[in-house]
Amino acid sequence: MSMENLYKEVMNLNDMADDDSKRDAAKAFFEKLNFMEIPEYFNWASEIFEGLHVKERGDKTALIWTDIISTETKSYTYQEFSFHGNQCLNKMRKAGVEKGDNMYMMVPIAPETWFASYACIKGGLVTVPTATTMTERELEFRFKTYPADSIVADEIYTDIIDAALEATGMTPKIKIVLGKKDGWVSYADLTGEAVEAEPAKTRSDDLLFCFFTSGTTGLPKRVGHTAVSYPLGHLSTSIVTGVRTADIHNNLGATGWGKWAWSSFFTPLNVGATATGFNFTVLDGEKYLTAITRHKISTFCAPPTAWRMFINLDTSKFDFSSLRQSIGAGEPLNPEVINRWSELTGTEIRDFYGHTESTSMIGNHPWMNGKMRNGSFGQPSFMYDVALVNDDGKEITVADEPGHIVVKLDKWRSIGLFSEYIGNPEKMAGVFIDNYYYTGDRASIDQDGYWWFVGRSDDVIKSADFRIGPFEVESALLEHEAVAESAIVGVPDEKRHQLVKAFCILKEGVEPSRELALELFQHTINILAKFKIPRIIEFVPAVPKTLSGKIRRIELRQQEIDAQGKDSSQEKTEYFYWDFPELKSQKK
Repeated sequence: MSMENLYKEVMNLNDMADDDSKRDAAKAFFEKLNFMEIPEYFNWASEIFEGLHVKERGDKTALIWTDIISTETKSYTYQEFSFHGNQCLNKMRKAGVEKGDNMYMMVPIAPETWFASYACIKGGLVTVPTATTMTERELEFRFKTYPADSIVADEIYTDIIDAALEATGMTPKIKIVLGKKDGWVSYADLTGEAVEAEPAKTRSDDLLFCFFTSGTTGLPKRVGHTAVSYPLGHLSTSIVTGVRTADIHNNLGATGWGKWAWSSFFTPLNVGATATGFNFTVLDGEKYLTAITRHKISTFCAPPTAWRMFINLDTSKFDFSSLRQSIGAGEPLNPEVINRWSELTGTEIRDFYGHTESTSMIGNHPWMNGKMRNGSFGQPSFMYDVALVNDDGKEITVADEPGHIVVKLDKWRSIGLFSEYIGNPEKMAGVFIDNYYYTGDRASIDQDGYWWFVGRSDDVIKSADFRIGPFEVESALLEHEAVAESAIVGVPDEKRHQLVKAFCILKEGVEPSRELALELFQHTINILAKFKIPRIIEFVPAVPKTLSGKIRRIELRQQEIDAQGKDSSQEKTEYFYWDFPELKSQKK
């Protein structure tokens, strides 16, 4: 079967009205895909986007962009989209950027984000999505780890990028700016380039995506995806979201993260639907829902923090008649959120699960409408052979017993799995064990086959829609002259799921105080992206450790869970970020 026919089959599958038929078709599709021989070469941009969608629906709208504050709107057909992407690729090539080189992308939600991503895929360039919250220090680490061959950035981020480049001695072949900046090429100048471009001959196993992701025992790792694992692997995501060719799809997610590539790019564009991007600086729930209804969004994906905001708004003035599917990802939603949204819109929020190293792995699929269990994140995608194992690596067959989520590799290797932690064989050896890939998460399965999320196997903190590695925050605190040792954990929070809490052991002779807490908050603000800074600081004489000296964060987390809603008889020296009006003047 040709690659084009695979995408056509998913388009037809998602159009099926009968849920049982759709489930059976999905199972048969993946049974075929999982064992088929993948072509040696594959270029999604030329073969699927242009060869299928531009050819068959070139005049159809591929992308709608709007600013939710100004309401400025732009739209592009599939043909126009390809023209803009090709112009970007041609400009890069003139600057000497070649297949295998990388492109750092530090851009907001703007049409150019889609075009530059497309250019990278077609040209065989490695996309390096870069969050717009990056600090100079974080950029320096990335540039040292993976020198930048080319950069596309918004004008407001150019100063910090230039400073990081100077500090690391890096000179990219080209720097393209959305706006104007000395030493940078304006993206507006790309309109003079040819609208056709020759596709690179990309092997299916060529690296095309590099995501920096934080861990708990070191600095960010590089997750590598290939020309197949994301473009083809995300057919699992297109199916779990249920996006149809006629749909107008929106994903409320920031650029620079894997979820943007998942749901803002591949999910709709794999099936010839319309992608949308709604730009904002601070999320205004009413304005966002206004844009959702004004542009007649039919499939809508958002993180739990947004759903919690939306259900508390007066939605009586919004017409949700176009909304067909609501999808959530990030962490399990409370039943009251799901029930309330269903009352307001008539759609159930279907939660699904995956991570940077994979595509959609487990979820409440479209054929589960009306059969979901609130709080469950669904059932496995047929693309993945997933199971639970205990601490001894033995598969769990008992209902409701928590275990580690693993992907089994003995029968097939799921197409959506990442290729490697680039340059980190030790990390690879730590997650690929005995024909299993360990996701780092824990769950349980009830007697009817519904999966229930338990938590992280490691210590990554999930706050709002961000993942935060404790090591980076601990390292920042240790740079302060008063801190001898620190331990970072996530503590429960109704709005953000978790808040970053710092336990600080002070150097001898230093006493806890409000003034010192303020200093530490300000110190971390100057070093870290805002979403990573501690929201709670507690001064403690010691933290629990293993015999080998490793911090037992699991004990600290459990202490915080046990303390929720209880009056502590033990006096704490604890300070909260929101109790410091002095911090409100901070720029970040």
